[in-house]
Amino acid sequence: MAETWTVLRILEWTTGYFRERSIESARLDAELLLADVLDLDRVGLYLHFDRPLEPAELKPYRELVKRRATHEPLAYIRGETEFWSLPFKVSPAVLIPRPDTEILVEEALSYLGDSGRILDIGLGSGAIAVALAHERPGTFVDGVDISSEAVALANENAQLNGVAERVDFQVGDLNAFSGGPYDLIVSNPPYIPQADIAGLMPEVREFEPMAALDGGADGLDAYRAILCQAPAALNDGGGLLVEIGIDQAAAVQQLFSEAGFVDIRLRDDYSGIPRVVSGRIK
Repeated sequence: MAETWTVLRILEWTTGYFRERSIESARLDAELLLADVLDLDRVGLYLHFDRPLEPAELKPYRELVKRRATHEPLAYIRGETEFWSLPFKVSPAVLIPRPDTEILVEEALSYLGDSGRILDIGLGSGAIAVALAHERPGTFVDGVDISSEAVALANENAQLNGVAERVDFQVGDLNAFSGGPYDLIVSNPPYIPQADIAGLMPEVREFEPMAALDGGADGLDAYRAILCQAPAALNDGGGLLVEIGIDQAAAVQQLFSEAGFVDIRLRDDYSGIPRVVSGRIK
């Protein structure tokens, strides 16, 4: 007789398999992948623990488990993630949005009134730009990214979240836009020092786009480029906000000061780690 795999049994097996391979959130990942295959939510899984799985369900689930066991990020396997309580499509062409980046969105909202013009440099999935456009219906958001795949995905996410008519995303860098001056410029640039990349967790090092990670020898190359160009692209009193990495706060604040910014502020994330530097142009 063929072996019977119930929902509970295969979840328990997969959780152990993931733990042996040092997969974080082993049980959660097993549940989310199985829920996708069975077209259920996690509550639905718990309500059907004794349900036997059909061969046509086991096969695709096992393929997903194999992928996750190689440390391929769950978000890439599922093709989606959540940011700012909004759905976003993701692919290996873009960095997976992190909860820490929501701090950047929070700070940006404190700079904005009910209307304004915003530029997002290094658009990626469009998470920051789309979240700001969604939160402030009176704003218009431009965005640039050097990756055409990222820009295409960001446009999909703008459509998905109902803000496509108030965004303009294009391939290029800051020079690609003549839509300014802007009231606010935001960016989550690559900021990992090159020497630190080898020590990143495999989900990041092996799968996420290197162009979105590599910040040069000291991790500050992107900040220098942005701060060289941002002042001319901002309205008087306009703000610039950037996400930063560990131990970069003092250096980035100094770059802001040298570029002529005032009211320079530092915002920690909810773990107490400095996460966002912001300032206004005179």
